[in-house]
Amino acid sequence: MLTIYGVYRSRASRNYWLANELGIPFKCEPVIQAYRLSDPNAADAPSHTRSAAFLKINPNGHIPSMDDGGLTLHESLAINLYLAKKHGGPLAPADLMEDGLMTMWSLWAATEVEPHSLQVLTHRAGKPELRDAKLAQAAIDALRAPFAVLDNALAASGSLVGGRFTVADINVAEVVRYAMTAPELFSAAPRVKAWLESCHVRPAFKSMMATREQEPA
Repeated sequence: MLTIYGVYRSRASRNYWLANELGIPFKCEPVIQAYRLSDPNAADAPSHTRSAAFLKINPNGHIPSMDDGGLTLHESLAINLYLAKKHGGPLAPADLMEDGLMTMWSLWAATEVEPHSLQVLTHRAGKPELRDAKLAQAAIDALRAPFAVLDNALAASGSLVGGRFTVADINVAEVVRYAMTAPELFSAAPRVKAWLESCHVRPAFKSMMATREQEPA
């Protein structure tokens, strides 16, 4: 059985969402980020990213990781691309061209959007003592160009690849979601706003988020 290591309040959310979309059975191993624990070395600490047992699975000390019949993969976006191609169907690439486009959009999200969207999340919605309005604004300004690129890409069909909802939409939507506390970005990119809303009304996303909300913040 597919095993996904990581709590839902982490990048593992991307993998849980896709698994729900595919309707495949999986086991969740709730490994938490070590930085969220007051004392990761405590005897009663839960399994975390610096636990010796988890470091044997992912020596990088990050979640998520995946074990699929003995194949171990790290990096949430790569895991999703693998699972989509393995299980096929409309979420997967139909040919090599679509495969390239899905990979391109996933890497684009990781490089052009995520470094800034995480800053928006931290400094607009994070712990009050960590917020910095100047850093939040700098990140928002940096995202205006990528949001315009995404908005233009969605003009043709409202999705990223093949005129249908695919793993590329999941990978990009989960990165864009971090910037939701900056509504001004979405006002300037109405197609991005409508697309993200269409992603978030999907039953598989709602199921993932319902489980996520049950976890401690």
